[in-house]
Amino acid sequence: MEAATDRGIRLRQKVGQMFMCGFMDTAPNHDILTLIQEYHIGGIIYFRRNIGTVEQVYDCSAALQRAAAEPLLIAIDQEGGMVARIEEGITLMPGNMALGATRNPEGVRQAASIAGAELRHLGINMNFAPCVDVNNNPANPVIGVRSYGESPLLVSELGSAAAAGYQEAGVAATIKHFPGHGDTDTDSHLALPAISHNRERLAAIELLPFQQIIEAGVDAVMTAHVVFKAYEDEAIPATLSENILTGLLRGELNFDGVIVTDCLEMNAISQTVGVGPGAVQAVKAGADLILVSHTFNWQVEAIEAVIQAVMRGEISEERIDASVQRLARLKAKRGITKAEPKAFAEIQPLLASEESLKTARLLSEQSITLLCDDGQLPLVKHEGIYVIWPEVRINHEVIEALQEEMTLGNALKPYFGNDVSERIIDVDPSAEEIALVLEETRTFTQIVAATYNADFSPGQRQILQELTARTGCRLIVVAVRNPYDLTAVPGIRTYIASYENKPLAMQSVAKVLAGQSFTRGALPVTVGAFAYGSGILS
Repeated sequence: MEAATDRGIRLRQKVGQMFMCGFMDTAPNHDILTLIQEYHIGGIIYFRRNIGTVEQVYDCSAALQRAAAEPLLIAIDQEGGMVARIEEGITLMPGNMALGATRNPEGVRQAASIAGAELRHLGINMNFAPCVDVNNNPANPVIGVRSYGESPLLVSELGSAAAAGYQEAGVAATIKHFPGHGDTDTDSHLALPAISHNRERLAAIELLPFQQIIEAGVDAVMTAHVVFKAYEDEAIPATLSENILTGLLRGELNFDGVIVTDCLEMNAISQTVGVGPGAVQAVKAGADLILVSHTFNWQVEAIEAVIQAVMRGEISEERIDASVQRLARLKAKRGITKAEPKAFAEIQPLLASEESLKTARLLSEQSITLLCDDGQLPLVKHEGIYVIWPEVRINHEVIEALQEEMTLGNALKPYFGNDVSERIIDVDPSAEEIALVLEETRTFTQIVAATYNADFSPGQRQILQELTARTGCRLIVVAVRNPYDLTAVPGIRTYIASYENKPLAMQSVAKVLAGQSFTRGALPVTVGAFAYGSGILS
């Protein structure tokens, strides 16, 4: 009996190491401490809800490590640009598509190295980045600018550079979403997408970046909740597919690092097979680290489900041991220990240094892409400038886009002062907002319309249609998220893509509009008649 009890304790400890969980506060709360101390989880994931100041993040990481018997993996989605959980007090680097527009692999490596070093200073030792999905579907609702672009070669080159940069800073890099989420038109947070391409096409496009970055040496791969019909006859997402995780990723691509699932609470799993059964299937498929990000009851359910599957012989203990050993090797490789960190006073000067901010600024300026201009640049001083700014008023679990204080209008004011008038509208503007904008713009000869995913916003398209049809005014359209906005309305004559609406990007755009900077970006995707690589060097 005693031997059986000891075995049960050891099994619970080992299974717990295979789970990474999130929690709802800015300091360790009862739920996460229970998961650490009673369920022996091996990892924590941070979201914006866990982030206050950088000192608070540092303190939280230290407290979590002190609560654990074994060193914790503490992870975050700090992709840069539009997907970043920490924005204040650190160096926020441009996102992937902006970096794709720079065609600067050494810059990408430097950006990842700087971001990784700052994360490590805050006690974060794993980044769920870079995203190496090849975005070859303009209708993709969840990847888009999180991708370096539509070229698998560009994604491979820049993804390899980013992974190397994070890892040289002591942070485990995680390439995602295997075997590819770029050619979907469904968000797996909301439903279960499927890709029908054959194996030859997948190998040439979707799999190429994963293959090359694995060969270069990457710590972890995150799975996609996407069905790949070339590998599964039934609607089994990659996360739960032994054919894909063990057969393709382990067998054909020879990956022996850590396989981490995307969050099992996403609807593609939680509303189909369920979180507990999903955890069991993911382990059987070959996953090492099971991500359950939000709900305590589901986290406990998933852990207990895997323990029970081992106890009844559905999963072998050797299978559990293999994953635990991979996780232990990763922690040893990246020097992840329970040693007390340096005092925060020693850390703070290393965050958001003048040199790191300069690197971010230069990369941002290199990314700004001018596709067409009929002589409307730069803006003219001492004439009124009307700026239309679409404000994102909802939070999304992945993108978590928030209202930005540094609007494009605010970024222009240092150059044009009181000449600038700005109207902030909803990203999906109401009829009243549309009418107000169209009326107010009638007295202006210079109009700058920022667009945010206009392809998905009938109201933004209506404003653009009206303005492009007018005579006697200069209209400059700036896509502050999706570069495909050019195709939303015919007749746009001056068009700039910034790929993100973050303050640094808006400052870079403002410099171009004011004639203080050149455009140097090259399109990382095809946009209507503008081919991959297009861009006017102004």
